[in-house]
Amino acid sequence: MIRTLFAFAAWATFGLICFVTLSPIGLRPEIGSPGPERFLAFALLGGLLVIAYPNRFGRLAIFIVIVALGLEALQQITPDRHGHLADAIVKVVGGWAGCSVAWLGQIVIEKRFLS
Repeated sequence: MIRTLFAFAAWATFGLICFVTLSPIGLRPEIGSPGPERFLAFALLGGLLVIAYPNRFGRLAIFIVIVALGLEALQQITPDRHGHLADAIVKVVGGWAGCSVAWLGQIVIEKRFLS
């Protein structure tokens, strides 16, 4: 049940990231500087995905790369957005950081509480 909730949260986060990345620039919410926002959004996505799908770390890490590069490429076809490789790199690093923290957290929990 709990993994289902994390899966729902992960895919909702993915949908929100897609919407914010590809919608007109005026619809993009701003909390702070774009770099940290990108990093944190993808870190959240990566963490939620690893919690929802714990045995798929490698595939999820590759998925993060595909999503980051794909969204930056898709920004090239929108009239008021522009994708940059540097932005994709920030997203990938954020996603991988989130995946890694969640994965390490799961290892610690398993060792400490389930052993």
